[in-house]
Amino acid sequence: MTASREATRLARALSAEAVVDDGPLHAFRLARRTFLAGTRVDMGPLAAELGVDRATLFRWVGNRDQLLTEVIWSLFVPTWRRAVQEAAGTGAGRVVDALTRFTRDVCASGPFRTHLCREPDRALRLLTTRAADYQVRVTGAFAELLADSDAVLPLPVPDTAYVLTRVAESFVYADLIAGAEPDPAKAAVVYAALLRCPVPPPPPTPGGTVTVTSDRASTPLPGRLGDPAATYRTDPRADRRLREALARFGLDDQAAPPPFGPDAPLEDKLAFVRGAHDAFEGLYAAIAQEETHRDDVVRTVHAAPGRDGHEVPVYVFRPAGSEGQVLPGVVYLHGGGMTILDCDNRLHTRWCEDLAATGLVVATVDFRNAVTAADHAPFPAGLHDCADALTWLDAHRDGLGMASIVLQGESGGANLCLASTLLAKREGRLGAIAGVYAMVPYVSGGYGWDEETKRAELPSLVENEGWFLNTLMMDVLVSTYDPTGEHARDPLAWPYFATVEDLTGMPPHVVSVNELDPLRDEGIAYYRKLQAAGVRATGRVVLGLTHGADSIFKTAVDDVYDATVADISRFARSLAG
Repeated sequence: MTASREATRLARALSAEAVVDDGPLHAFRLARRTFLAGTRVDMGPLAAELGVDRATLFRWVGNRDQLLTEVIWSLFVPTWRRAVQEAAGTGAGRVVDALTRFTRDVCASGPFRTHLCREPDRALRLLTTRAADYQVRVTGAFAELLADSDAVLPLPVPDTAYVLTRVAESFVYADLIAGAEPDPAKAAVVYAALLRCPVPPPPPTPGGTVTVTSDRASTPLPGRLGDPAATYRTDPRADRRLREALARFGLDDQAAPPPFGPDAPLEDKLAFVRGAHDAFEGLYAAIAQEETHRDDVVRTVHAAPGRDGHEVPVYVFRPAGSEGQVLPGVVYLHGGGMTILDCDNRLHTRWCEDLAATGLVVATVDFRNAVTAADHAPFPAGLHDCADALTWLDAHRDGLGMASIVLQGESGGANLCLASTLLAKREGRLGAIAGVYAMVPYVSGGYGWDEETKRAELPSLVENEGWFLNTLMMDVLVSTYDPTGEHARDPLAWPYFATVEDLTGMPPHVVSVNELDPLRDEGIAYYRKLQAAGVRATGRVVLGLTHGADSIFKTAVDDVYDATVADISRFARSLAG
C-alpha cells in the first residue's frame, strides 16, 4: 500500500487542506522530536506519551511507515531549501552545487544516519521505492529546481529529476546498498557529468561551519544558533548605526519575554497586549521626535463601509498641488502583529508622506487591531476591514486619482497585504490588486513552536531570537489574534500556509526581508512558494538590520530607508500601466 500524502488526517493538516487538526500535529511534532533525538519512533510509546490509545493514534497519523515518511520529509524540506538558497553559480552549475550541498548535509545528519543504521531495510523501502511517496516528493523538488534553471538537460525535466534522485540515493545510502561509505564528492562528479558542466568546488562543511585550517576551530553558526548568549549588540553582522540607535533606547540587548505564555487567561493576555501597545507607541513617538515634518504632502480623510456595518477610516496622501492628476497608487497597511499600534501615529504618517512625496497616491487603512483599549476584535475582523477598504478604494480610484493599487505593508501589515490578496482571489476581486510589496512579513504564527521545529523549518526564529523582537511575546500576540487556535494553519490568518494552488495567478510580488530579523526565513519561504506557483516575484534581503528597521529607524539608517521608499515607488510605477 502506498503511503499517500492524502491518506491521513496528519497529511491533510500538514498540507494545509485542514485548517487545524491539533491531535495529528501534536503527534507529528512529538514523533519528530523523538526522531531528532536519535530514538526509535514506536507507535505504542508515542500513543502513551500523547495520552491516547493506539487506535486513535492510527486514525490521526496512519501507520508507522506513513508517520516516518512525514517526519523524514519535514527534515528534507529545510535541508533542500537551504542547499538551493546557498548554491553558487548559474544554470547547470548551480543545480549541481545545490544537489552536492544537499547530499553532503543528508550524509552528515546524525539522526538520519542513526535511523538508517537501526532500520536499514525499512529505510530503503520507504525512501527509495514506491512503498511510500517520499521518492516522488524528492523527485518533484529536484524537478522544480531544474525547471527554474536554464540548464541544458539530457532528458525532459521529469526524467532528469528522476535520474538525479537515483544518483543521490546511490551515494546517500551507499553503506546500505553496497557496503561503501557515503561520498558526496563522488556524487558531485556524477551530477556534473549528467548535466554536462564542471564539478563545482566543495561547499563549506556541514552545519554552516567553514574550516580555516586543520588546526583551527571552525567558524560557529550565526547568531544564537551558534551562541545562545549572543545579542544584537554582540553580533558582528549588525549595522553599526542601527546598533547605536537601539542602544539609545535600551533595545540593543535581548528583547524581554512576556510574564506568561499563550495559555494564560485571556483577560491577562489582553491586559499585557494593551501594555505592549502603549510601550511601542511611546517608542515610536520618541523615534519620531528626531525627524522633521514635511509640508509638500496633503492628507484627506474618508470612510469605507465594512461588511459588518463597521465604518473603516481611510487616510489618503498625495503630493501637494497634484490634485486632478492620476498617479500610481499604494495602499499601506501598518505593522504591529495585527494586534497593536495606531494607524495614524507619527511614524506611520511619516511613512505615508515619504511615499506620497515620490509621486504616489497613498491610502492607509485604519483597520481594527485584534486588541484595543476598549475591545477585542480577533481574526478575521481586521482582515475584513482591509478587504472592504480595498473594495471601496478600487471603486473610487477615479475620484482619488489612483491609476492602480499596490498593497504594501510591514510585519503584521505585510500579513494583511498577503492575506487580503488571498481573500481577494477567493472572492473574485483579484483584479483590483496590481501588485504586493511585503516587508519583513509576519506570516507563520509559529513563534511558540519548540526549538527543534524552529531550527528545522524556520531557523532564523532561533538565530535572531530577541533581536528587537521576542518570539514568546509574539506567541502571546498570536493567541489574542486567534484565541481558539482554530486558524493556526489557515492561510488567511497565516499566509505561510498558503498552497501553491492558492498562489497561482497572483499579481507581481516583492518580498523584502532583513538579515537579522527573527522573521527572515518565513518571508523567504513565502517568496519561494510564490516562485513555485509561477508568480512574478522579487526577493530582497537587507543586510545588517533587524525587524522593520528600514521603515522605523529613518534617521539611523537613512540611506536604507530612502532606498526602500524608492524601491516601493519604482514597483508601484512599474505596475501603473
